[in-house]
Amino acid sequence: MKYLLTLLLFCFCTVSGQAQEAEGESVRVESVHADFTQEKQLPILARPIISTGHFVFQAPDSLRWEYFSPIHTVLLMHDGDTRKFIQHDGQFTEEQGMGVDSMQIVLEEITSWLDGQITDTPTFQVQSHENDLIILTPRDEALVKIIARIELKLLGSSGLMESVTLFEGPGSFTRMVFSEGVLNEQIPTTVFTRP
Repeated sequence: MKYLLTLLLFCFCTVSGQAQEAEGESVRVESVHADFTQEKQLPILARPIISTGHFVFQAPDSLRWEYFSPIHTVLLMHDGDTRKFIQHDGQFTEEQGMGVDSMQIVLEEITSWLDGQITDTPTFQVQSHENDLIILTPRDEALVKIIARIELKLLGSSGLMESVTLFEGPGSFTRMVFSEGVLNEQIPTTVFTRP
């Protein structure tokens, strides 16, 4: 789950750069923040699980990924430190021993995409399609077992995403629909250090 969150952020930043490159611009993304609604569908579920939240990213390596429902959780990454908090009875409690090494590895890859290097990478093959659709296909067989492909839907030429869909297997997917997205706005450091 934590790996998927960072992968989604990676995808969000990828799309921003992809749209700018398509227009012949090379603009560095300094920050992104947006609301999201997440739908998780599994074959064993009668109905999908719906979550809502907000995320904030500030280059080079600060992230706040916050779920408001169904459980209020906050993932913070700043200055190489990764922390997760869960709200119980109105108070945030830090979860220990999260195992976030994979998140930090993916975050390092984000920075190259934010620098405008929007091409195939050792991790993903990138395909652009009509109707502002980008498909990322994992190259590593181990990753393919977790994620078959990722579909990114751009929001026009804004550099923002409308949605991300991770196809995880037959009948299993996670779709995030973004709204109220803003690029390159100054963000206080406290957003990344306090739940």
